[in-house]
Amino acid sequence: MSMAIRINSTGGPDVLQWEALDVPPPAPGEVQIRQHAVGLNYIDVYHRSGLYPLPLPAGIGLEGAGEVVALGEGVAELSVGDRVAYAGGPPGAYAQLRNLPADRLVRLPDAISYDTGAAMMLQGLTAQYLLRRTYRVQPGETVLVHAAAGGVGLILCQWAKALGAIVIGTVGSDEKAALAAAHGCDHPIVYTRENFAERVRALTGGRGVAVVYDSIGKDTFMDSLASLQPLGMMVSYGNATGPVPPFDLSVLAKLGSLFLTRPSLFAYTAKRSDLLAMSSELFEVVQNGAVKIEVRQRYALADAAQAHRDLEARRTTGSTILVP
Repeated sequence: MSMAIRINSTGGPDVLQWEALDVPPPAPGEVQIRQHAVGLNYIDVYHRSGLYPLPLPAGIGLEGAGEVVALGEGVAELSVGDRVAYAGGPPGAYAQLRNLPADRLVRLPDAISYDTGAAMMLQGLTAQYLLRRTYRVQPGETVLVHAAAGGVGLILCQWAKALGAIVIGTVGSDEKAALAAAHGCDHPIVYTRENFAERVRALTGGRGVAVVYDSIGKDTFMDSLASLQPLGMMVSYGNATGPVPPFDLSVLAKLGSLFLTRPSLFAYTAKRSDLLAMSSELFEVVQNGAVKIEVRQRYALADAAQAHRDLEARRTTGSTILVP
């Protein structure tokens, strides 16, 4: 038997239940991993709350790192004892032991710890596709990163800076502004004090930014559009304050023929070749020091409900892991 966090209904953090789970041997094409660390991400909140519905009862969690302990029939690319990490479905990462399709796992370099691996995969791969594929940031461009002191935000700031961009970021406090600045954000904006769209215009001489990376959703959407230069790209990749309501597409034309996209990591990593290439690039920038992954909070996996409370109350910064 293994222990896992499960949900039998959707709702607040209290629906997260610590339960015994019988984990069968891995099926053909699967491997079984003993998890050493599990990543905490805002999409976990969406699954728990029902914003992104799951068939119930269900496990939740999409990111982890651990050791391969058993192989299903036909698995040739991995071996028992391999250190591996993953980001993506199927949900169920909040567990001590789990089975996963072998083609969703990547080998974790020896220089990267299990804790760091669990903290970096989903957020780091998200940053990779945002910066290198959704909008390929070029040296000298100015970008706007919302939630710049969050897990994805800190990676985006560092990576964009390493690419030669000028980074503007929004944060909720002076403490978070200092944290973002220490991780490559040239101009932190405390949104509780300033209108970020007006500040962006001032910082860019009225022109606006080339791209906005917006994980906030409803509360920032229109001002994010207003922060863009003509032909700029609005990347809406999260809903921390709720989904963006329907709006008139002609607004994009009025504001300068803007581009708008709503990407997901799962589409970008659907092909194994893409997953491996993206992971390789992520591991490279972490190992060469361009991007530092800081695990700033740790919780026992059994205390996942408290971790969710702290995440939703914006009491966390950077990356958070749950320890089975």
